[in-house]
Amino acid sequence: MNERDPLAEGFEEHRPHLRAVAYRMLGSLAEADDAVQEAWLRLARAGGGDIGNLGGWLTTVVGRVCLDMLRTRRMRGEAPLEARLPDPVVGAEAPGGADPEGQAVLADSVGLALLVVLESLNPAERLAFVLHDMFGMPFEEIAPIVDRTPAAARKLASRARARVRGASPAPDPDPVARRRVVDAFLGAARDGDIEGLLAVLDPDVVLRADPGTLIPGGMKVARGAREVVGHAATFHRMATASESRPALVNGAAGLVNTIDGELVSIMSFTVSGHRIVAIDILSDPDRLARIDLTALDG
Repeated sequence: MNERDPLAEGFEEHRPHLRAVAYRMLGSLAEADDAVQEAWLRLARAGGGDIGNLGGWLTTVVGRVCLDMLRTRRMRGEAPLEARLPDPVVGAEAPGGADPEGQAVLADSVGLALLVVLESLNPAERLAFVLHDMFGMPFEEIAPIVDRTPAAARKLASRARARVRGASPAPDPDPVARRRVVDAFLGAARDGDIEGLLAVLDPDVVLRADPGTLIPGGMKVARGAREVVGHAATFHRMATASESRPALVNGAAGLVNTIDGELVSIMSFTVSGHRIVAIDILSDPDRLARIDLTALDG
């Protein structure tokens, strides 16, 4: 793209928004970038001369591209992303859990636990929910994308909303309190303190661990505090063998774990009611190699 081209400049102004839409729709950063690139190609072909609202036009195009990609996944019988963790977005955590300028986008991002829930929706439900509930697009504009009436699009979003609310507890708003709970978890894991772990885990906590090709069978899921604590030996080994660095992972308190400088896992904790309700662990070496950690070095 030519940076001096007004059309390209207009597109670049909307790129962050478009990438955010695509990421929430697809749960994959690489696929989100592909969807945004396709939107640029379509804009370049269209020329932009007759487009009155460039942002709305581009959002509609990205929505349609993502919808097609989600439907293609199903037709090909590909493993849904609910069988693996979505790509995490990692950022630096300021001392004391503050949220200064520069972290605002990350702090407002969608948590991994919510993205996992979104994977359980059908493509049309997901698009209606994402575009309306997350980005405020009116149903009159969503309806043509999903080939529905505005009333039908509203019902799609309503069904999705009910499933999301039932499966994704709202995280505690205070980042300092959330970090305190995660620090307590890490301390208990290092000490092998079972009671300490139980004290910070919600009775219905869900642990999702995605080892990728390291372990056959895909993502492992444990439900309930007692079952999760059954992995205490693994937590202890991880906590003592690796260096854990605090980070924001999709806006939630997280840990970036390295051994001899090599990234071995990224953990995200959803804290609600002062207890951990979800733990997401990505240890797939192939996907970890593609994670952007430059924000941690700033």
